Amino acid sequence: MRGRLPPSVLAGVEARAIEIGVGADRVLIDAGVMSEEDYIRALAQWLRLPFEALEHVPRALCPLSDTALLTAARTPILPVELGDGPARIVAPRGMAVRLLIKAARTHQSLPFVRLAAPSALNRFIARHGAVALGQEATSGLNARYPMLSSAPRLAPRAIWMAPLLGLVALITALWPAVTLNALALVLTALFIGWTILRLRCLFVPVEAMRREAPGLTDEALPLYTVIVALYREAPSVRGLVSALKALDYPPEKVDVKFVIEADDRETRAALEVLALEPRFEIIFAPDVGPRTKPKALNVALAFARGDLTVIYDAEDRPEPDQLRRAAAMFAQADDDLACVQAALTIDNTGDSWLAALFTAEYAGHFDVLLPGLATSNLLIPLGGTSNHFRTDRLRAVGGWDPYNVTEDADLGTRLARFGLKTTTLSSTTYEEAPARLGPWLKQRTRWFKGWMRTSIVHMRQPLRFARDIGGASFLAFHLTLAGTVLAALVQPYLLFLFGRLLIEETIMLPAEMDGGVSVLVATHAIAAISGYVTAAVLALEGLRRRGIRRTGWVLALMPVYWALLSVAAWRAVFQLLFKPHYWEKTPHGLARTSRRAQRGQR
Repeated sequence: MRGRLPPSVLAGVEARAIEIGVGADRVLIDAGVMSEEDYIRALAQWLRLPFEALEHVPRALCPLSDTALLTAARTPILPVELGDGPARIVAPRGMAVRLLIKAARTHQSLPFVRLAAPSALNRFIARHGAVALGQEATSGLNARYPMLSSAPRLAPRAIWMAPLLGLVALITALWPAVTLNALALVLTALFIGWTILRLRCLFVPVEAMRREAPGLTDEALPLYTVIVALYREAPSVRGLVSALKALDYPPEKVDVKFVIEADDRETRAALEVLALEPRFEIIFAPDVGPRTKPKALNVALAFARGDLTVIYDAEDRPEPDQLRRAAAMFAQADDDLACVQAALTIDNTGDSWLAALFTAEYAGHFDVLLPGLATSNLLIPLGGTSNHFRTDRLRAVGGWDPYNVTEDADLGTRLARFGLKTTTLSSTTYEEAPARLGPWLKQRTRWFKGWMRTSIVHMRQPLRFARDIGGASFLAFHLTLAGTVLAALVQPYLLFLFGRLLIEETIMLPAEMDGGVSVLVATHAIAAISGYVTAAVLALEGLRRRGIRRTGWVLALMPVYWALLSVAAWRAVFQLLFKPHYWEKTPHGLARTSRRAQRGQR
């Protein structure tokens, strides 16, 4: 670059590169001093190597199979057969430039090497490897670990469910009293177990949850990939980009991947009008397989360059120091720590009573339950965003399941099955909750359906599942996922039992009462009520830790909320049978209030 740029600029670039531990080319490019293509052109001229734009190189000249072509995004070296013989197109970045210069000096010349811009290589791979990329994103997990995949089976699910449902109906018809009593006993045990687990998490000392790792210097920070899957999110992208730019992390060490659908013109236009810096890259998800968030995440994972990877949603506003704190936690931990879950909180609490209840629910879940599970070394079902991963571990377990509509909970379970650990981070990401009933019902239906699907997939081999994760985590898994779904499904039955108990105690004569049944119903009622009370206490404690106890009034509406959860759960059962992979989109960018903005003003 000497002679091309002023000495003062070069001196500043060199000092910055040394300070944060990157190649000076990243500083030049990310600061906007020079485009990536101009830099590689200058490097090629200085090394006396040909420059290849790759725009007009036919696919037939690359001997790699479509599947092998995808690996070139991480190598990044592309073999080609040109008119003058075989060649290697190299797309150097950062310290790879230094290695290339050393090789050129050692061998005097590199006759088979041509240089290309890394972004141009990614576009070549995405363009010519679209089918393989889509197939890998869609079928990669099923090909490697079929027993851990939700991919469609040969026989429809309804056919497999019919004999089981028929058997249950027959037993109920022949022995109704025995069936109902057995169900009551199972539910009682479930509610008691769920209550005990919540209480255990509730009484874990806060200090034990918030152990912070010492911070890292800018030079020691690793390269971080940020993946955001976007679909019809044009109203949210400006705020999202602002939040990502506000992250307290060297921009030269941030690799942002926006994944959008090819026909989503509005989101694409909203991104393009922002004139994004080089660290932001737009990737188009191939139109193969289901159109789901996990499939889009898998597409971006193929191009991820970071040692660490984090997932955000369009409406997310993470605290600026979140990447630094997660990186410090990984640096201090053993290699088996694969994931760090940051806390999620609702930002638009004041939009409606539904958003306020969502806030309380999230506070209990992310500020009390999950940290308690992590401190107890129990399995953690991940939240859908702000999951920080070691990229190599994420790839090793197969990425996300594109056919599971709660890919987060499934991935957290799969990490545990591979002997990898997940913990929590007390950094916060602000999210937007559905403030109206329609969007809320669709979102909660998707969650219930995904939790049911996750339970079904991992219980295909229950004994092996229990061995993989251990008995305590096996029990915690069923209480947190299957137990939550079942509790919502049995809401109508609970109302029936409570009504029966009320009638027996107030209307029926003592001689007419069945003492055994009355005791059983009363026991079940007490267990259920204790479960509900514990859930409310958990939410109140979470609100206290958040410093928003004044929102606790909304818990008086929890009976209404539970009734709505039951509607969503039964709706999810229907979708599980007939539309198992259907993804109901939650609209964003509709919030009218913001706790984060109010706190900033104060």
